[in-house]
Amino acid sequence: MPPKSTFSLDQIQAPIAAEMEEFEHKFRQSMRTRVLLLDKIMGYIVKRKGKQIRPMFVFFTAHISQPVPSERLPEASFRGAALIELLHTATLVHDDVVDESNYRRGFFSINALWKNKIAVLVGDYLLSRGLLLALQHEDYELLKIVSNAVRELSEGELLQIEKARRLDITEDVYFEIIRQKTASLIASCCAVGAASAGADKETIERARLFGEKVGIAFQIKDDLFDYGTAEIGKPVGIDIKEKKMTLPLIHALSQAGWLDKRRVIFNVKNNEGRRDRVQDVIDFVKKSGGLDYAIAVMKRYRDEALAILHTFPESASRTSLEQLINYTIEREK
Repeated sequence: MPPKSTFSLDQIQAPIAAEMEEFEHKFRQSMRTRVLLLDKIMGYIVKRKGKQIRPMFVFFTAHISQPVPSERLPEASFRGAALIELLHTATLVHDDVVDESNYRRGFFSINALWKNKIAVLVGDYLLSRGLLLALQHEDYELLKIVSNAVRELSEGELLQIEKARRLDITEDVYFEIIRQKTASLIASCCAVGAASAGADKETIERARLFGEKVGIAFQIKDDLFDYGTAEIGKPVGIDIKEKKMTLPLIHALSQAGWLDKRRVIFNVKNNEGRRDRVQDVIDFVKKSGGLDYAIAVMKRYRDEALAILHTFPESASRTSLEQLINYTIEREK
C-alpha cells in the first residue's frame, strides 16, 4: 500500500506552479466581458475558485504524456484546462438552479445572489465561451473529449434521479452513476492533458482510464464524509437527508435482514431532516460494515489508478500525481 501522503497541496503542485500561475491569469482574461452585470458575476466566480484540482490533472497528465519531454507545455494544454473549467463551471451553475441550492463551497450560489433566470443565462454563457475557445483554435479533439464528459454528467444526474425515486440502486447502477457524474470529468481532464500534449490514441485512452479510476475513488471518499463526526465541507448526513444511495448504505442494505432493511429504507425515505432518523441510518451502516467495505473498494480503485500511472515514464509530474491521489483519498475535508 502506498505510504500516507504528508505533502501539502502547494508542495504537490510545485512542478507545475508556473503553469498554474499562467493558467490563472489566462483564465481570468477568458472570463472578461463588456456586459457590466456579466463581468461582475464572472469576477465573483473566479474569486470563489476551489483547489483547482482539475487544471492540475490536465497539466500533470500533459507533462507525463508528451512524446518528447519538454519544460514548456503547448498552448493547447492551457486552452484544454480553461475549456474544462468553463464547461464544468457552467454545469455547476445550472446544478445549483436545479437543486435550489443557495451555497457552494461556503459561498452564495449565483442563483442565490442573482436569481434563477440570470443563473441559467450565466451557465449558457460559460458553455458558449468554452465552445468558442475550442473552435477558434480548432481544438476539435479537446472539444470532443470535454463535450462527451458533459453529456455523461447529464446522463448520470438523470439516472440518479430516476433510480432515487425507488431507492433500489444496486452496486452496478451506483458505479455507473458515479462513473458518469464524477469520474467522467476527471477522466476528461487526463485525456485532455494527454491529447493537448500530442500523445497518441493509446496514451490518451490510458490517461482517460487512469482519470476514471481516480474519479471513482474520489467519489467514494466523498460518500464516506457523510458518515463523519465533523463538518467537513458538506454537512454530515446530507446524502441521507437528500435520499441519495451511496456505496456504504447500498452494501449495508445488501447484508441486512428484511426487518432492518425495511426500517432503514423507511428512515431514508421519510427522514424529513430529522436527526434521530438520519442518525439511525448512520449507526446501521457503521455496524453493518458499510464503511469498511467502501474504504476497501476506494483503495482498490486508487491502487488500480496508480498501477496505470506507473506505466508512464518516471518524472516529477508523475510523482506529484501519485501524491495528489493520496492527498485526495486521505483528505479530512
